[in-house]
Amino acid sequence: MNEEFGGDFITVTDEDGTELELELLDVVEKDDTIYHAFIPAGAGEAGDEEEVEIVLLKVVEENGEEFLSTLDSEEEIEAVYNLFMERLFEDEDDE
Repeated sequence: MNEEFGGDFITVTDEDGTELELELLDVVEKDDTIYHAFIPAGAGEAGDEEEVEIVLLKVVEENGEEFLSTLDSEEEIEAVYNLFMERLFEDEDDE
């Protein structure tokens, strides 16, 4: 992702109608499905010692339109989370 112009942000609405602004961390493809990893906007800023929760969403197509959706199972969540963590640590090792 090109960080030159800042991060990519989206606003999602949860099942309770609460809006949450998310910042895109990374995108990967696994088994012909595209997954996005997000963190809450502003999380992890300087001086913020809290553990940051990663939000994983996948691209699904309905009636020819693409939407972001939650993952279907704990197994899918774990596999995708591990994939993002591997990529994150690969990037750190390269630096």
